[in-house]
Amino acid sequence: MKKAALVVLAAVAAWSMHLEAQGSPWTPPPDHITLPLWPGTPPGGTANPSPETDMNADKTHTMAGRPYIRLGNVSTPTITLYSPKGENTGAAIVVFPGGGYQILSIDLEGTEVCDWLNTIGVNCILLKYRVPGSGPYPKSAAALQDAQRAMGLVRLHAAEWGIDPNRVGVLGFSAGAHLSAAVSNHYEHRLYDPIDAADKLGCRPDFSVVLYPGYLALAEKAFAPNPDIQPTANTPPTFVLQAEDDPVHVENAVVYFLALKNAKVPAELHIYAEGGHGYGLRPRGLPIMGWPKLVETWMHTIKILPAQ
Repeated sequence: MKKAALVVLAAVAAWSMHLEAQGSPWTPPPDHITLPLWPGTPPGGTANPSPETDMNADKTHTMAGRPYIRLGNVSTPTITLYSPKGENTGAAIVVFPGGGYQILSIDLEGTEVCDWLNTIGVNCILLKYRVPGSGPYPKSAAALQDAQRAMGLVRLHAAEWGIDPNRVGVLGFSAGAHLSAAVSNHYEHRLYDPIDAADKLGCRPDFSVVLYPGYLALAEKAFAPNPDIQPTANTPPTFVLQAEDDPVHVENAVVYFLALKNAKVPAELHIYAEGGHGYGLRPRGLPIMGWPKLVETWMHTIKILPAQ
């Protein structure tokens, strides 16, 4: 085995031991590559942070009859690679779990989504970004810094991981959907001082999936578009989905779609009568739960996945 590969394996093993020592309520599978996002303390971070915790330890928060992890106090962000066990199309998606920028629904809107993406031949990179109080940008830049850094790291390791660096997209839920939109429109300049080769690579996603988003329309201003998220002709192709009965307000999806349309960005919008919020992939017998197939079809349409 080449020396460089041995160095990488040793680094991954050391990082896995570090995660276990932290005693986090969520740790990646041991056979998956997990890398720290930053070589030291993240920009604006603290040297002695509080330990990660499951804010749903009493299991009172459930979806489709099952509890899920609400990961809090994330101060050491990571990326975890989920590679397809079968055919690898070379496409990749960085997944942003939701949680209002306060917690991360790390399994409901993270690991379970990565498992699905792998079944359609798509590499998944799960971003465990900083919370709480890490967004929305510009209230805080922390989560968007993590997203920008993650995109560069994925492209840096693209050849090693069997990924086409020109087919790397993002997919987010709720606050993570806002983060998906944010990194799709704030990519020309890093929001931190460049560190290494990863920061010399583009952080613009090649496509963006925005699922039941928040913060894209301002309810206190009659659902005006968020002025901090302004699509241009260079915003990547975008898929948007939300339910009309979403308590976070369906206007987030509608207003953002219209902004994309006005900027002449290829975009697809799906609105369903029922669905609520925060459902991930868990089956509930509603038409909106067919959204994964819609996303897959759209990825074929925009030629991220091969023609069917």
